[in-house]
Amino acid sequence: MTKTSPPSIIALDGPAASGKSTVGLKVANALGYLFFDTGIMYRAITWIALQHDMDLNDGAAMTKLAQEALIDIRPPSTSDGRTCDVLIAEKDVTWDMRSGDVDANVSVVSAYAGVRQALSAQQRRIGLRGKVVMVGRDIGTVVLPEANLKIYLDASAEERARRRSDELIARGEQADYDTILKKIIERDRIDSTRAVAPLRPADDAIIINTDDLDAEQVSSRVLELCK
Repeated sequence: MTKTSPPSIIALDGPAASGKSTVGLKVANALGYLFFDTGIMYRAITWIALQHDMDLNDGAAMTKLAQEALIDIRPPSTSDGRTCDVLIAEKDVTWDMRSGDVDANVSVVSAYAGVRQALSAQQRRIGLRGKVVMVGRDIGTVVLPEANLKIYLDASAEERARRRSDELIARGEQADYDTILKKIIERDRIDSTRAVAPLRPADDAIIINTDDLDAEQVSSRVLELCK
């Protein structure tokens, strides 16, 4: 019997708090693949802009920056808790861009259509190397429509709000379920109605509803599909 190789490019899409990152990392580790959560690129652009005291409200400037910045994502080079290396012009900025300033401003930068288009091209460049699990909201539809396996993780807004609330409480932070639920519903509305790369399953994606599944069960399902 001929042994088949797992798909080289795995696209993992879905709404906020659907478990994409947790499942994607588990699958990538099991396969020995690069785990690439595309949201990290928006953090990188925000970090560069803040380093150069740029006006984050200048969409044209942010788009130009995203077009010109050379960002690379590689497997982790050290076991310090990182899930990948983030390099800007060959400089390791993996932990630099995890600052509170970046947290507070990344949503502004990621909202620009020009930034999204520019970073989609960079994500595609990295994804086409293969042996990657790429996580986002438009991987299977826009960034890598030729991905060998496309998974769309879904869950009800209520379940996703519960998970997010539980995560915050586990970290010792305050969590108001109703507020979190409203934010998730609003995020879904914005993601699914935006003009550029709206959130939706690819036509050939396999949809997995995770309402009654934990991360281990979903990861096992995805790994079965890889076979």
